[in-house]
Amino acid sequence: MTQQLDLAIRGGNLVDGTGAASRPGDLGVKDGKIVAIGEVTGQAVQEIDASGCYVTPGFIDIHTHYDAQVFWDKLLSISPWHGVTSVVMGNCGFGVAPTYPKHRDLILRTLENVEGMSLSALQAGLGSEWPFQTFPEYLDALSTQGTAINVGALVGHTPIRTYVMGEDAVNREATQEEIQTQRKLVLEALEAGAIGFATSKAVTHVGYDGNPVPSRAASHREILELASALTEVEHGVMQATIGPGLTTPQFAELAQATGKPVSWTALLAGFMKQPHEEILEEHAALQAKGIPVYPQVTPRALMFEWQFKAPFPIEPMKVMKPVSSADFEGKKKIYADEDFRSALRERIDTSRMKPRFHNMAISGYEPDTSIQEKTLAEVAEERGTHPVDLALDLSLETELEARFRMPVANADDNAVADLLSHPSTMLGLSDAGAHASQLCDAALPSTLLGKWVRERGHLSVEEAVRQLTTEPADIFGIRGRGRLAEGFAADITVFDLDKVNCKGLRRVYDFPGGADRLVEDAEGFRAVVVNGTPIRKDDKDVIGVSDTLPGEVLKGGQA
Repeated sequence: MTQQLDLAIRGGNLVDGTGAASRPGDLGVKDGKIVAIGEVTGQAVQEIDASGCYVTPGFIDIHTHYDAQVFWDKLLSISPWHGVTSVVMGNCGFGVAPTYPKHRDLILRTLENVEGMSLSALQAGLGSEWPFQTFPEYLDALSTQGTAINVGALVGHTPIRTYVMGEDAVNREATQEEIQTQRKLVLEALEAGAIGFATSKAVTHVGYDGNPVPSRAASHREILELASALTEVEHGVMQATIGPGLTTPQFAELAQATGKPVSWTALLAGFMKQPHEEILEEHAALQAKGIPVYPQVTPRALMFEWQFKAPFPIEPMKVMKPVSSADFEGKKKIYADEDFRSALRERIDTSRMKPRFHNMAISGYEPDTSIQEKTLAEVAEERGTHPVDLALDLSLETELEARFRMPVANADDNAVADLLSHPSTMLGLSDAGAHASQLCDAALPSTLLGKWVRERGHLSVEEAVRQLTTEPADIFGIRGRGRLAEGFAADITVFDLDKVNCKGLRRVYDFPGGADRLVEDAEGFRAVVVNGTPIRKDDKDVIGVSDTLPGEVLKGGQA
């Protein structure tokens, strides 16, 4: 085919995203679309040499929390570093729209607690005058400011409930009138372009002042009624986070009632009370009946690096409730109290968390770096104390700055292999943008390719790419993306499988106000292209925030 092209990618192995075998070939791009596949002979304004690389659709990350970060980080770092060209925000029912000005503090304090985000960074990043109040205004604000990659947003139960019920949202069921008002807002958001509706019943989701997040106070009837708004639009998906009263039977009921897929977070090895093999069989049986319920899985161990000033991994314990509602000085007083310590020791030592807590690594303790990377159990034995007391003592000695690293789930590679290869699951839970100072799993694609394809050979490159592209596009209704096909958006990732790797976590201080976060660099990505525009080459940004940014807002799943 001979024509003037904007971009030609030559000499690579094409993986189209469907699971079909790779084949040598070129790609031609014009006006943001793929216009030629195979032998491309036309001249191009830009050329990318893909020799020795796979050329694939851009990766789609359906579980992120960039809802606030997108307003101070238009490049949505670090997702594009790892080949991602489209993200879905608003997962677990969290978000920043709709929000009345009077409720902004409630919403930000909820995000601070439940998603491990710095309150000062959120306040500085969003500013005193938000450019939106309603959900349609939120999508318009995203379009106006621009982004480097494509963004879609779920409308979240927590901001919807807060908008309607204010502070009551965290402590009581809604009246029928309040439910109907919420449903109208959900429908308004869907009609404006929300990709779907999201909610959570997870006991780990604790908001401001130690309160459950608003969606946890909702009745099942309320969730059903809000989800029913999905029946009034052609597109849509429901994302839910598992918890008491919202498990497999309820997911199946929601999928049947709405006629839309339900994708739930998260099926993790070593975390569920029920054996993961049974859960996989249940979902295979549901899907065989045409009931589209998909557990999200991740190829990475869920590893938290945390401090007692934001004790997310243990915060759901009832003994921690006074800590959640205390300010900084109040937390220190509680941690020094012997009655509290006794209760925490008993709670941890009689729970499934005991081995994880006792074997938690001391990852940061400036007064004595010789104990760093030792476990609490090791140092506690040396000092003749209990691991709980040691952790609290180290924290108090450092104004709660001591850091600890705990594997929460997915530490068993054999079990993770089962989850990744089972046909009933889908990839999710990168949590990109959340828990920024505690973990960084936005490198999910690099882990999948580097560890599970190249090193272990557990997945073929074609299957891994299908899980990163076509599958999330199909389930979440992202149209015109996720495949290498003529007429599809030119979202393209080019990588060298021999080199794809995560380079290890590092802590940076680049959030508003100098707040810290963990990031993980990638290597092995020759190019990342969004709507025909290269944004990364050889693992470096080639576009800046002052440039015209190529990302699109995926309203209803498409630009």
